[in-house]
Amino acid sequence: MDDELLTFVRDALARGRSRGEIAEVLQRAGWSREQLTSALDAFADVEFAVPVPMPRPYLSARDAFLYLVLFTALYVTAYHLGSLVFDLINRAFPDSAMDYYTQYVRASMRWSVASLIVAFPVLVFMTRFVGREIARDPGKRRSKIRRWLTYLTLFVAACVLIADVTTLVYNALGGELTIRFVLKVVTVGLIAAVSSATTFRICAPTRSTGPRLEFGPAA
Repeated sequence: MDDELLTFVRDALARGRSRGEIAEVLQRAGWSREQLTSALDAFADVEFAVPVPMPRPYLSARDAFLYLVLFTALYVTAYHLGSLVFDLINRAFPDSAMDYYTQYVRASMRWSVASLIVAFPVLVFMTRFVGREIARDPGKRRSKIRRWLTYLTLFVAACVLIADVTTLVYNALGGELTIRFVLKVVTVGLIAAVSSATTFRICAPTRSTGPRLEFGPAA
């Protein structure tokens, strides 16, 4: 965040200027809405003689450990759940040209089940543990590692969904749709959507507690 902008907002608040007035003059000066909103959100909307700073995003080794374990468990669960469903689809709709594949499918299913038995309970435990920590101390929502992993996961899920739909459309245009293929596409799409929804629910962005700013048209 620009130090000059932050200093201006702090001084203006200290002199009793409203947030709306500050936002309007900064917008006229050419600052973007994102910049001025971020600067205003750096100070709590509370009554006090001087502006009260909000806690800034931070990085701690403990949070890095917790969130890395949580997201690793999420990735492992999502991957092996998809792999297990794929193997079940292959067994339900076998391809006569791939008889040699049967032994590999059995080994793959066994590995996926073993991974889910370990990873899913870890995911549930870490989700509840992190949720309790955030409930006790809402300031933990500002963890930098939490934000980065959240948006990285959402980005990967978005890429998977785009590729999934693209593949479906491509095969549909070529008249190559089969039950096996459609079921696998649906599986990938559902897992990506559920993973992103779960991620957003666990690590929802911090919301500003101040009043909503109304921006007028820029001069």
